[in-house]
Amino acid sequence: MIDKLEFFIALARERHFGRAAEEMGVTQPTLSAAIKQLEDQLGVMLVQRGSRFQGLTPEGQRVLEWARRIVGDARTMREEMRAATRGLSGHVRMAAIPTALAMVPWLTTPFRQKHPEVTFSVISCTSLQVLSRLENFDIDIGITYLDNEPLGRVTAVPLYSERYQLITAAGNRFSDRKTVTWAEVADLPLCLLTPDMQNRRIINKHLEEAGTSVQPTLESNSMILLFSHIRTGKWASIMPLNLAEMLGLSEPIRAIPIVEPDASHLVGVVAAEREPHTPMVSALLYEAGLAAENFARSR
Repeated sequence: MIDKLEFFIALARERHFGRAAEEMGVTQPTLSAAIKQLEDQLGVMLVQRGSRFQGLTPEGQRVLEWARRIVGDARTMREEMRAATRGLSGHVRMAAIPTALAMVPWLTTPFRQKHPEVTFSVISCTSLQVLSRLENFDIDIGITYLDNEPLGRVTAVPLYSERYQLITAAGNRFSDRKTVTWAEVADLPLCLLTPDMQNRRIINKHLEEAGTSVQPTLESNSMILLFSHIRTGKWASIMPLNLAEMLGLSEPIRAIPIVEPDASHLVGVVAAEREPHTPMVSALLYEAGLAAENFARSR
């Protein structure tokens, strides 16, 4: 039944029989037959059928919760038995919010030194996508904000606090200041992350608290692109200091703390709430705790 439940999870995620079949590496008739067999075994309709996928039935939504739990437990069991005989090996799938990407090496580098048979793939996502991918087994762990918007059912390990700076070139307005207020930065030609990013929602919230708002002159989902515009000397942005440092904060680029309020938000590692976690996820959560200690000592 496990394979049928995996097919069902893929269908719920893709909301399309053809795409789900392609993801699972089977033909569409094979996937459709497996879903029908699962319905027959359980005695309920799981999918609202028509000329195309129309959604899950109420029973299907409840079965989806069970399917995620059962498939997750089965994967945990397989990984635990493999780790018991061969140590940690395999592939880790990670997703991180853009402002945290520069911090990923603090986790991956020491982890792979301890477990050289492990490989990684890391993608950049919005905070909502990180949580969605965790729920759908698309990733093993994520890195996202912990204290600004609801996380749902996850296990979280704090890594560091994100504090906000005006990043601008020397000679530009405010570049010689020790601090600048949120109200003042709203008047600058800013390049910021797109509105679907939680970092942007945080920035908008603090600007609103200061009684102002901003209309960026450029928006992107890439921090690299934002930073490259700052380096032209014609743009400014609002970024966490640790990210700007990782991207290459040096002359003539300046970082000026933004105050009134002097805001900070907690960023950390998240994993789906499950007991027990897979050996890989447990080891990653432990490594996240060590990374947080190392980061704190480096500040």
